[in-house]
Amino acid sequence: MNILVVNPNSTESMTRKIIETASRVASSGVTVTGATAAGAPASIEGHFDEAMSVPALLSCVRQAEEHGVDGIVVACFDDPGIGACREIASGPVLGICEAAVKAASMLATSFTVVTTLPRSVPVIERLVHGYGLSHQCRRVRSAEIPVLALEEPGSNAREKIREEILRAIEEDRCEAVVLGCAGMADLTAWLSEETGIPVIDGVSVATRMIEALVGCGLKTSKINAYARPNMK
Repeated sequence: MNILVVNPNSTESMTRKIIETASRVASSGVTVTGATAAGAPASIEGHFDEAMSVPALLSCVRQAEEHGVDGIVVACFDDPGIGACREIASGPVLGICEAAVKAASMLATSFTVVTTLPRSVPVIERLVHGYGLSHQCRRVRSAEIPVLALEEPGSNAREKIREEILRAIEEDRCEAVVLGCAGMADLTAWLSEETGIPVIDGVSVATRMIEALVGCGLKTSKINAYARPNMK
């Protein structure tokens, strides 16, 4: 089985982190292939960055489809271009927001999302509502750190995330926390130990969910919404 994990931004160090996380959780015999969306913004922070990332993301998906990849993870918490990716892809495609919040709903009766900048909060709130989980999501919080700070040693980003999770436990009375950025993927175990609750990273759970779907022989429906794009 070959799973493609696409980083929709152009920061190679983040791609390496994402692939390390996905490869660590993948089962024996599963190959995890990484791709970086060349020419996309260096980080995705808001609607403009999200829109600008989609053409390069779709190019990665097209190339993977030509090489017969079995399933695809889109490793950005804004879940950019998911519908378009599903039109192109034969196998299942998952965004890490959808995967993470659905996993959280199975592990706890309530959860809070901790993301990077305040401008990402309304984007994630809309996604959670669209995935039908507003009733379990206590709050979407910002740790007020730029995405690229997660790539900078000495930025104090991980301590800020930990502090925000501890505030969420106290103020939101949440039972689990979802990390709202793929750049946080390497912090999951440490944050779970530090805070004492399940801390869920979308890269990990999306990788295993794709593996499960492919293992069940399931593909993306090609009737109506996710049919192949019309030639124009």
